[in-house]
Amino acid sequence: MPAEPTGAGTAGELSGEVRRVARVVLLDPDDRILLLHGHEPGDPADDWWFTPGGGVEGDETREEAALRELVEETGITDVELGPVLWRRMCSFPFAGRRWTQDEWYYLARTSQTATRATGLTELERRSVVGARWWTCRELARAHETVYPTRLAGLLRRLLDEGPPARPEILDTEIV
Repeated sequence: MPAEPTGAGTAGELSGEVRRVARVVLLDPDDRILLLHGHEPGDPADDWWFTPGGGVEGDETREEAALRELVEETGITDVELGPVLWRRMCSFPFAGRRWTQDEWYYLARTSQTATRATGLTELERRSVVGARWWTCRELARAHETVYPTRLAGLLRRLLDEGPPARPEILDTEIV
């Protein structure tokens, strides 16, 4: 089963350590969500879609990590960062290692829809192949693998009800 790369190549080579990760649920003015397209290095057929984001570096906050990763992975700088929507623990194999992550998903809005990844790590350059804006309807009908699982339903509820009063804890995903 495929796993998702997430700012891989820094502190992600884990052996029992839990990597702190900030992810971005980035919406455009039409309520489309931006997802990155990735694959296992060396195996483009083992692919999936995932939200921008990655590991917290040094003493930066998760908010700072979310914004930094967004710029590195998409080039998008015109962002209004909102609250944490969801939290998820996950563990998966990627690039020959096991990654265990505590992920926080931040809501963000932008009017900037052109993307250009300029700050990818070497591992990301080998495994991230593009980005796409998705409507909620397209996500619900997608046959591709998307992380987090159930993203279409989570997005639909977010668009219908607004952000939760406090972060929702998503099911732990172990791949």
